[in-house]
Amino acid sequence: MLKLLSSFLAPKHQILTILLCLWSGVLLAKDIKITGIVTDNGIGVPGVTVKVKGTATGTLTDVEGKYSITADENATLTFSFIGFNTVEENIANRTQINVNLTAASQVLDEVIVVGYGSQRKRDLTGSIGKVKGEELFKQPVQTATQALQGKVAGVQIIASGQPNTQPQVRIRGIGSALAGVNPLYVVDGVLTDDIRNINNNDIVSLEVLKDASASIYGVRAANGVILITTKKGKAGEIKVNYDGNTGFRQAANLVKMANRDQYLDYLKEIAPTFNAAASPHAFAGTTDWYDAVLRRGQQQNHNISVSGGSEKSTFYISGGYIVDNGIVTTNDFRRITFRINNDYNISKRLKLTTQLSYTRGNEKGVELGDTYRSVYRASPMVIAKDENGKYGNTSAFGNVGNPLLSMDTRNDRTQTSRFQGNVALEYTPIEWLKLRTAFSADNGFSNNRVYLTPFQTDLNTYITSGGNQRRLNSQLNLTENRFLRWIADNTATFAKSFGKHDVTLLVGSITEKFTTNQITGSRINVPVNEDLWYLGLGNPDSQLSNGSTGDLQTRQSFVGRLNYNFDGKYLLTASLRRDGSSKFVQRWGNFPTIGAGWVLSEESFIKNTLPFLDFLKLRGSWGKVGNDNIESAAYILTAGVNVPYYFGSTIAYGSVIQDIKDQNLRWEASEQADIGFEFTALNNRLSGEMDYYNKKVNDALAYRIIPAIFGDPDNQLLTNVASFVNKGIELSLNWKDKIGKGFNYTFGGNISFNKNQLLGLNGGQALLAGSVGQQGLVTRTDNGREVGSFYVLNAIGVFQNQAEIDASPVFGTRANVKPGDLKYQDVDGNNVIDANDKIYAGSYQPKAYYGFNLGLDFKGFDFSTDFYGSYGGKIYNGKRAFRFENTDNLEAAYADARWKADRPSNTDPRIINSATPASTYFIESGDFIRLNNLTLGYSIPKGLLNKAKIERCRVYFVAQNLFTISKFSGFSPELPAGPLESGIELNTYPTTRTIAVGLNLGF
Repeated sequence: MLKLLSSFLAPKHQILTILLCLWSGVLLAKDIKITGIVTDNGIGVPGVTVKVKGTATGTLTDVEGKYSITADENATLTFSFIGFNTVEENIANRTQINVNLTAASQVLDEVIVVGYGSQRKRDLTGSIGKVKGEELFKQPVQTATQALQGKVAGVQIIASGQPNTQPQVRIRGIGSALAGVNPLYVVDGVLTDDIRNINNNDIVSLEVLKDASASIYGVRAANGVILITTKKGKAGEIKVNYDGNTGFRQAANLVKMANRDQYLDYLKEIAPTFNAAASPHAFAGTTDWYDAVLRRGQQQNHNISVSGGSEKSTFYISGGYIVDNGIVTTNDFRRITFRINNDYNISKRLKLTTQLSYTRGNEKGVELGDTYRSVYRASPMVIAKDENGKYGNTSAFGNVGNPLLSMDTRNDRTQTSRFQGNVALEYTPIEWLKLRTAFSADNGFSNNRVYLTPFQTDLNTYITSGGNQRRLNSQLNLTENRFLRWIADNTATFAKSFGKHDVTLLVGSITEKFTTNQITGSRINVPVNEDLWYLGLGNPDSQLSNGSTGDLQTRQSFVGRLNYNFDGKYLLTASLRRDGSSKFVQRWGNFPTIGAGWVLSEESFIKNTLPFLDFLKLRGSWGKVGNDNIESAAYILTAGVNVPYYFGSTIAYGSVIQDIKDQNLRWEASEQADIGFEFTALNNRLSGEMDYYNKKVNDALAYRIIPAIFGDPDNQLLTNVASFVNKGIELSLNWKDKIGKGFNYTFGGNISFNKNQLLGLNGGQALLAGSVGQQGLVTRTDNGREVGSFYVLNAIGVFQNQAEIDASPVFGTRANVKPGDLKYQDVDGNNVIDANDKIYAGSYQPKAYYGFNLGLDFKGFDFSTDFYGSYGGKIYNGKRAFRFENTDNLEAAYADARWKADRPSNTDPRIINSATPASTYFIESGDFIRLNNLTLGYSIPKGLLNKAKIERCRVYFVAQNLFTISKFSGFSPELPAGPLESGIELNTYPTTRTIAVGLNLGF
């Protein structure tokens, strides 16, 4: 009996024992609170679902990508988000877990920085373009905006080959003539107008706010905003990376000038009494002046970074060094950059972020005015410089001064230092509320020193003596500039989900102050020894000038923004910014925006009828933003002091108001409407978007003529009397796919159409600009026309004989007109050719600009190329039109094509001299297409690198501006200038071609 009972209880006892063990395990396990941040390439991702695997417990990340969840210390967390690969993390008793998501489809679900926050691209209601940092660093250029060329629809980049120049950026056309047209740059929260201090290798992403979404940044955002986010460290082991390249730059295209024989033939026509061949200053050969002053310039770019950290803090430290010698012999540039970005998790609710950069630049500049322009004009019959270091005497020949001598005796050196930083403190008292306070500063110093070496017209300087090119006294000019801009912003962000409702509300205040000071001085007879180049060592009795000036600007702003998302289908964004500026009497302005989006692909009628669509969103926005980019004293009556006035024979000094000013000057207000759609299709292989925009600027600044009785020196008053409008369409398409195993390819392109027009110039004076030597001003901005339109005579052919001249109206004195001269259209029909016969002949602004790219990746090899082009713009060939001396050189193509009695032409005149007026003859097509960048790389397999403990190793070849297809006969169809005088080639630094090899290393 006992044995039977024992056998019955034994298994029960075993079961009981097992249950007790399990229960004790439950008792021993405990729940802990886990916090962290979910990022995409260093940027927080909002709306990520964080769940405890196998349970219903879950939460969402906030607007900064942060989350907090309570779970068993041995459980597993899953992180999922539409468009990204799901990530699982074992908690393993950790209280902080940070996750970086990798995108399954990186098109519409990537995180976009939008100003004081971030959003998923699929949730945006505005038009925002994004380019990743690795795409920018592929190109061997100094600034990120130059690498942006052709990559974002609606963004026109006009670059120069000159070292240390910032490309001109036009976002959706030109919206002002006098109040500035450049965008605002925001680098990690620091507002600036200049990003030449930013190392491209430090950039994670670059976003372009093209529509009313830019108004979140207020009065400085009327021309769009470019947001730059720099790299941060990640928790884990320390990473060391080196990225560098070295190569050379050369002129991408040179204009061939006339040789000795062509030049002599031309002189027979334009200066028949000048016996150039007999001049003692000429030599038997031909001088190529561009060959004499240009070179193949070395370029280098080296960058090293160290990053890492722990759950408590992360760091990113980098250093960069750029060498760009330029292609002009006296030009060079060096830049050193340092950056340190840190994040500190002081507690679960408190975080400190610091970002600091320092840049040191050293540039030897080149004078692009008369000196460089003389390279084009210099006679080919005079030697540039002989083997003994003596110069050809072009001025004694009767020509311009020797440009090589002018450059060699000018030492123009600029040194700059710039600190830029941001410190921010974030406090999250509860999961759905974040309080942030930040202070940023941008502090810069520059010292420009120009020393002009003296020289005489004797045999110590020249091969032959004489002429008028000389400098009797040395001269030293010094300019010191310093500026400080600081911004304090305080924001509160509420982000919470209520079932199908997601709401994010931002409120904040921004305070800004900008100060600048400049000191100038000049002396003569300063010693030639560079160690003695100080103003105090110059002639104290021959002071040339001393000067000091400065500026002060302040702004105060309040901002609010609401983002609402219902069920992932219906989107709403609304914001209001109230700005106050010290630049106006009417200090304050209100600037609202509103945007809406509809994710059509979430609707059943789209899913059922268009199954090939993965995503489709319709969006629209409207907004208004001001522009205060004018002089601080534009509305303030200022007086000139120490102005002499005669009382009989006695001189008295007093003050006088010299300019009449509009004391009711107010904002230029930009109002923009945008409608567009975005889509992905065919399993996310095809993506694209299209936008239509209408951007109107009201109360634009222009000059109004006032009666001379008011005593204004130029009889004009700056006031709000005009409007501008830009209307356009933008389209971009991208295809991404793979073939077989290991072969991936991408292809994409974008095109932008824009029409610019000046409206309502009520009583204002048409704006004249674009000086071209003796021809005067060649652009005119007036009602119904594009900004900077060319306004010239219409050349309709060439006079072939005297009878044709006698039967036609002519320009100038009829007796001076000969067969072979240009003939012009008599527009007003009065049988006289004068200024009343000028016509509008287009502008530099293109009708369309575009870019397209191709990328291939196969078994460690990568290949990429991108093209950029422009259509419909016009260029004024100012260098050909600029003629002061009959001995000026000419282009070889013109020498072969010009009208001659035995070789008639109906397009090219016999001569171009100082009496030749501005006309359509000098206007050419600005259309071009350029191979902007070509890169071929190879990544060594990781298996071969493991033994050397190298994580990655890639070698590459890169070429920029390999070729340009253009109808323009000049150096480059890209001509940076102000909005009123763009498109005039007169003394432009040639566009450069770069060939380089590089290395990427990671440890």
